Amino acid sequence: MHLYQMLADGDRVMIAVSGGIDSLVLSWLLKEWRRKAPIRYELLAVHLDMGFGGAEYDLVQEQLCRLDLPMLMERTDFGHKALAAENGKSGCYHCARQRRNRLFSLAAEHHCNKLAFGHHQEDIIETFFLNLFYGGNLSAMRPKQELFGGKLALIRPLAMVEKKHIIKLGQSLDIKPVANPCPLAANSSREKIRAWLTPLYDQEPALKATIFASLGNVRTDYLLTPMPALNLDSPSSPIR
Repeated sequence: MHLYQMLADGDRVMIAVSGGIDSLVLSWLLKEWRRKAPIRYELLAVHLDMGFGGAEYDLVQEQLCRLDLPMLMERTDFGHKALAAENGKSGCYHCARQRRNRLFSLAAEHHCNKLAFGHHQEDIIETFFLNLFYGGNLSAMRPKQELFGGKLALIRPLAMVEKKHIIKLGQSLDIKPVANPCPLAANSSREKIRAWLTPLYDQEPALKATIFASLGNVRTDYLLTPMPALNLDSPSSPIR
């Protein structure tokens, strides 16, 4: 938090709470940090119900009440719209885009200049491989990223923390994570990347830390010069 200057005196921080252990622990952390920090900042926990049904809305609300945080709960139909887009293709992309845009709008409406996410070390590594395998680019999530000319900053205070430590802390605080009701949750591209990485971590315990460190040690002189996309079907293609 100090390294990336995530918080400043007078900040209004919106916390994006999905209901998972990461965002709930982050909510506790930011409240606890405020108690001892030499600055003053306000918090607003926001949960967007994606419209998949079940008890998600009530269970998340119950956990936020236990944490005694100001909250905003909103029901949406983003999930159904995402699943219907492109005949069911890229559902996760459409869902995430709708959710992110709504969070941006709510941050502006409630005069919040910081938007906090519970992404942790493994999330950042997985995002790198997602972008590499499916996006055709080398990028990940930054611990702090300014948007809209500096009017809003995304912050990820758990960026350097491993998932296992978040789970352990959440259990010690008796935080009850809420299961993701999305029907694609167990079969997303991120889950495929995670299933591929997990046995590698088990075989090479230092691998996770090495990959994470490499994301801040980029040698651009040893990467390819950006080139226009090649049409491999064209008769003039050099591949042919």
